[in-house]
Amino acid sequence: MHTGAAPETAASRGCDGITRPSTHAPKTSSPVSSPRLASPPHPNRGLQNPRPAPPTNLLLPQPPATPPASSAFRCVAAACVRIPSPDGDKDFPRRPGGMSGGVEPETPPGSSSGGTTPVGGKPPRHHLTAIRHCASSARIAAASAEFELDSGTLSLISPTDIRPGFLPVFRSGSCADIGPKSYMEDEHVCVDNLIEHLEMRGPGIPAPGAFYGVFDGHGGTDAACFVRKNILKYITEDCHFPSSMEKAIRSAFVKADHAIADSQSLDRTSGTTALTVLIFGRKLLVANAGDCRAVLGKRGRAVELSRDHKPSCSVERLRIENLGGTVFDGYLNGQLSVARAIGDWHMKGSKGSACPLTPEPEFREVRLTEEDEFLIIGCDGLWDVMSSQCAVTMVRKELMAHNDPERCSQELVKEALKRDCCDNLTVVVVCFSADPPPQIEVPRFRVRRSISMEGLHTLKGALDQ
Repeated sequence: MHTGAAPETAASRGCDGITRPSTHAPKTSSPVSSPRLASPPHPNRGLQNPRPAPPTNLLLPQPPATPPASSAFRCVAAACVRIPSPDGDKDFPRRPGGMSGGVEPETPPGSSSGGTTPVGGKPPRHHLTAIRHCASSARIAAASAEFELDSGTLSLISPTDIRPGFLPVFRSGSCADIGPKSYMEDEHVCVDNLIEHLEMRGPGIPAPGAFYGVFDGHGGTDAACFVRKNILKYITEDCHFPSSMEKAIRSAFVKADHAIADSQSLDRTSGTTALTVLIFGRKLLVANAGDCRAVLGKRGRAVELSRDHKPSCSVERLRIENLGGTVFDGYLNGQLSVARAIGDWHMKGSKGSACPLTPEPEFREVRLTEEDEFLIIGCDGLWDVMSSQCAVTMVRKELMAHNDPERCSQELVKEALKRDCCDNLTVVVVCFSADPPPQIEVPRFRVRRSISMEGLHTLKGALDQ
């Protein structure tokens, strides 16, 4: 007589006396404890031999996939990694989220979706992420090999900085027109090869070099003509040239101003504004005294490199009033419409004394890159009727059509005359490359923009300032 239930074994005897294997195997005999991987019982139990157990190696869980090699270069939050393409100068921004090339978190090992593809559905998204990681790794590896850079610093380097050997090539064109006035008081100078022009060759003179200047005279032509003929000589003969360009140019402006006062043949009451551009290698230095303007075209965007010295400007007004001058109806002491000029000694005291009307220039220095395409220098006759962005957009379009800076300057003058300019017109266009500007590829957005490209550049320039 049995005092308890028979112990569970691998086989049991049926009522017909035939020994059959049990459908419940001992827990210790199964190689896998997960019920999802166990073999289901046969529906016709007891009528045929049991289904053989699958091989043990098919039931073992697969090890988790190795993370992609490029996981160290993932985009974090909304950051964008700029990776130079091996086949061009385009950048490949990687943005998080969706199918736009972003990086998504990988499925941790052991999760329900690891390594399996649902029947009748799409593969898990982390597989697509791994594919995108592989493509990113290829681009990063190619860029690192080509430029011999540490891939960990690629996100901080722009394509223009990767090629330190870039040097500009100077081409210029100019145009001057008397406009509606009865006499011409503007002057300008263009020197595309300064080293050859001055016959200067030495270890302290970087190459290539160029010099440009625009001078808007008033009260006669004496001051503007004198400054055009002598300003470059005063700069290069100064003791600070070329070690300290700013000191040399400042000294040259003051020296030209004093020379007009000491001259017996020049009209001391005539005056002129002056804007000069001195370039050595990739260093561009703008010196401005007056209301002429220099505007840099940077991939279609206007970057102003000078400030108009109007008496109504808050900075100039404060300087004028601190030196005892006044601003009346936008004019310095009710007589002159500019706050800085060379000459005009009827409005100045003795040489060396502080005066509201000063010849000292204001400086702006930039380092040219491949994105800097051209420079526009013009007198106030142009900028009174045209914005800086409008001029840059117009010149870039013309350069893409014929690549001639001379014709670009002529078109700017014609357009200013159409807009009822009431002053003399002088424009200089300087190109920094022998090739025309490239076509700008505007990305397509799902939402249509209701603002022009010129408006976008103007907005970007305002935000940058």
